[in-house]
Amino acid sequence: MIEIKNLKKTFKNNIVLKDVSLTINEGELVVFIGPSGCGKTTTLKMINKLIMPTSGEILIDGKNIINEDTISLRRKMGYVIQQTGLFPHMTVKENISLIADLQKWDKDKITIKVSELLKLVGLNKEEYIDKYPSELSGGQQQRIGIARAFMMNPEIILMDEPFSALDPITRNQLQDEVYNIQQELKKTIVFVTHDMDEALKLADRICIMKDGLVVQFDTPENILKHPADDFVKEFIGKDRIWNQPELIKVKDIMIKNPIKAVEERTSLQAIQIMRSNHVDSLLIVDGDEKLNGLVTLKDIRKTLEKNTKLKDIMERNIITVSSDDSIINVLEKMEKESIGYVPVINENSKLVGLITRSSLLSVLSNQFLDKEVLLHE
Repeated sequence: MIEIKNLKKTFKNNIVLKDVSLTINEGELVVFIGPSGCGKTTTLKMINKLIMPTSGEILIDGKNIINEDTISLRRKMGYVIQQTGLFPHMTVKENISLIADLQKWDKDKITIKVSELLKLVGLNKEEYIDKYPSELSGGQQQRIGIARAFMMNPEIILMDEPFSALDPITRNQLQDEVYNIQQELKKTIVFVTHDMDEALKLADRICIMKDGLVVQFDTPENILKHPADDFVKEFIGKDRIWNQPELIKVKDIMIKNPIKAVEERTSLQAIQIMRSNHVDSLLIVDGDEKLNGLVTLKDIRKTLEKNTKLKDIMERNIITVSSDDSIINVLEKMEKESIGYVPVINENSKLVGLITRSSLLSVLSNQFLDKEVLLHE
């Protein structure tokens, strides 16, 4: 765990960090982002003791890094930068294993570890292990830089805009690689970028900075839905949430008071409830609001007896979703099952809402209309 407490940094008369405090949990990927000069890279470099604070402290696993041996501290961290920092006169293997060689690792152990890391970053050992940096593309060099950062199996990886100089296709590929590696190894990664799309794609939490201060530190979902102020709104973009549909949850757009009835109601009563509420179906719940089934107007018309209980004609095997499901999952489920509505239940199977195809389209179309208004203002 990394704790940053009241961190301040002044270069001559320029205040770069004013008062930064936050905690990065073990195994978490945190992205620092903000305008140029906001202090994000300075904060990253302080974790590695490349820059010393004017005041405040940084603790790693409860120990103040100011008291730690700098060389030992850095060897416990991986560091990936934009320029890769590969030594041109060394082979891929020699670049990756540099620290291990200095620490006199067994040669066979080094070869095995380098081979594992090349596979981890998507490079073929036989093809690349003996090449020199000049024989590699920019993307391949950056993969080697990532492999080197993981060589000593550090618990913390620092990444300072590692992909900003790469073409979009290579950049996307490496973002996927880092995400997959993080899912597999669960290292603590501190990642600096100026690209909000990259931050949203990678981060467990995002730290947005401005003028040496933390403006908002939260999950991507919460930042998109609940920006802290106008600066964050403008920085992430007003319509960003709609460009990240996987982050839009069912609870954000569901009908929160769907029309329902208990199973002891008669079909005649059900018709009256439907007519009063302008719907053609009813969700059937018990006294504890637990969802038991669904009755449609079509089901009722199949029976001639108007005193028939709903429990005798309702459909019990119904498709449901959770309030935390994304609308992408809901749309896929509705398409696959050829249905126009999906009840929303909680972990206790209680009814909490309803998603209908028409309500979903209404929300999306209103957003589209809002964009059109903005375009014509």
